[in-house]
Amino acid sequence: MLVIGELINGMYKAVGTAIEARDKGAIQKIARDEIAAGANMLDVNTGPYAKDPKDVMKWLVESIQEVCDAPLALDSTKADVIEEGLKIVKKKAMINSTNADNAKLDVLVPMAKKYNASLIGLTMAKTGIPRDRHERMEHAANIVTKCQEVGFNTSDLYLDPIVLPVNVAQSQGIEILESIREFKLLCDPSPKTVVGLSNASQSTKQRPLINRTYLIMAIACGLSAAIMDPLDQDLMHAAVTAELILNKTIYCDSFLDAHKK
Repeated sequence: MLVIGELINGMYKAVGTAIEARDKGAIQKIARDEIAAGANMLDVNTGPYAKDPKDVMKWLVESIQEVCDAPLALDSTKADVIEEGLKIVKKKAMINSTNADNAKLDVLVPMAKKYNASLIGLTMAKTGIPRDRHERMEHAANIVTKCQEVGFNTSDLYLDPIVLPVNVAQSQGIEILESIREFKLLCDPSPKTVVGLSNASQSTKQRPLINRTYLIMAIACGLSAAIMDPLDQDLMHAAVTAELILNKTIYCDSFLDAHKK
């Protein structure tokens, strides 16, 4: 499973402060820590309060790439901010994200193809959060169709079923897990799947436990990637162990250490 480190995000107070002060060392430390903990890719989000998000995205990408060569997921609601990062990334990047509205798809799918980037497609539209797996599938089908129309390889598409907090949308948990299974049937090559894991436990009192359990269940349903906190060692160990039990890796007594190497 692809682990996308979630911690370089301007919404976090410490990161927002580092961005405002242009404290390169603070950002680079987070990047190094996430990679050392097992992240395969780093999410890079300027946050909602950046005064010049295009300049901040450029600065973040340059700062991170000075100290690590991990691929980056460029995270913004604004296409021009994402493109600012795509212009200077050294490795194949990921666009985070489009939704199923044609207005966004018409911009971001061609952009992903132009820069040979992967693309996260949120299975939602202007109408709001999907009510069930059927509505998620409708949005997913629209995203897949747009990708096929412009010749974007659907094996580079990551469909996101929109994880919701368990304390306010408990009934959605099973809908999301079933969506992960069903998305893979949409086309050939099949799209991948991704979740923003921390959303599951938002405003709950047992956040680590909920995240860990949700991730294991999602992996069992075929999850391809998760945007998550790689510094949560128990969470990372749970992911590695789940994939071991699913026969995706070979057992040895030191399988946790082997995975890090």
